[in-house]
Amino acid sequence: EVQLQASGGGLVQPGGSLRLSCAASGSGFTFEHLSIAWFRQAPGKEREAVSCSRGSTAKYYGNSVQGRFTITRDNVEKTVYLQMNNLQIEDTGLYFCAAVYHYCSDSEYNFAFWGRGTLVTVSS
Repeated sequence: EVQLQASGGGLVQPGGSLRLSCAASGSGFTFEHLSIAWFRQAPGKEREAVSCSRGSTAKYYGNSVQGRFTITRDNVEKTVYLQMNNLQIEDTGLYFCAAVYHYCSDSEYNFAFWGRGTLVTVSS
């Protein structure tokens, strides 16, 4: 019902910035009712909650990215963005966006819809 497409990943140096996009499409869904989250996973590590957006004001961030990442929502474009500043090597990973018709959660198991990941590599 809901298809998600993550994009915007790339190769950056430590201290650099990237903006990821998660575009929602399909039929029979209301974008405004979706909580949309970002998760990331590095090789050999568990999947980690990065950020989540619910409605127009509710925003959540993982401890490791607070102060550096900002999640925003565009209801016209049906897209959620993740602005990532001051990127560090430990931010490297495959970033996924996910959605659910409920409140934000830091558990991947609560999200029903997933996009294919976009790769972020932070290296000097």
